[in-house]
Amino acid sequence: MKIGQYNKLMINRFVDFGAYLIDEQENEVLLPKRYLNGEEELDDYLEVFVYNDSENRPVATTERPVATVGEFCLMRVRAVNAIGAFLDWGLVAKDLLVPFGEQRVKMQPGRSYIVYIYLDPSSHRIVASAKLDKFLSKKSPNYYHRQKVDVLIVQQQEIGYRVIVDGQHWGMIYNNEIYHPVNIGEHHMGFIKQVRDDGKVDVTLSKIEKMRVDDVAATILTHLKSHGGSMKLTDKSSPDDIMRAFNCSKKDFKKALGLLYKQHKVVLGEMTTVLA
Repeated sequence: MKIGQYNKLMINRFVDFGAYLIDEQENEVLLPKRYLNGEEELDDYLEVFVYNDSENRPVATTERPVATVGEFCLMRVRAVNAIGAFLDWGLVAKDLLVPFGEQRVKMQPGRSYIVYIYLDPSSHRIVASAKLDKFLSKKSPNYYHRQKVDVLIVQQQEIGYRVIVDGQHWGMIYNNEIYHPVNIGEHHMGFIKQVRDDGKVDVTLSKIEKMRVDDVAATILTHLKSHGGSMKLTDKSSPDDIMRAFNCSKKDFKKALGLLYKQHKVVLGEMTTVLA
């Protein structure tokens, strides 16, 4: 049974205050009655999230927290007391503690911070930390050019946004390569541009040029085949007309036409483009 994770568990017995679920090793955990709808039966399997309650006992819930153990996430501070800050975890009965020793700056109620959720080995409690560096990989990044990755937006800087790549490494997205609004805490699909000699990773949110051109070329072929084999758009057409038809820049459109021409798939005329 994985604490801080989703588990698929079987109903072992019912009690007045809920149901006890078991894993394959017959470890039990309580699912309180408020999470039962009355249609469950013995030996049914339920997917539940398992966490520790205020007395450090495992308990199950059908609620879905903002994030699970092993994940980075933007979370809002609900309250601060003598032992630390408590984050809104998305669970009715449980907030998530960030001890003072795990705060980079003193956390303030109502503000949101990027944190990492982990199971503390000494207390066996689920806690969070804003000291992100110690939870990132110490190994040199091993990405390849144009590799698709998950990107978490962490911090805005003068040159762009500092991000976490695939939950493992720091990366950077530069301002001149951001073509739509991004916000701290959002996940985006990104593409690796390069891994520098110092191990820093450059990422882009838009497809690398070759990938974009290949996509546009495929779209042009599909368009031609569905429109009688010809169209009135050429490499001399206006950027607005191209954008309306193919939702791409004129630069990518011209490169795609050039690619198709070299592949002998289209014939380029003064006023039209036709299938070869």
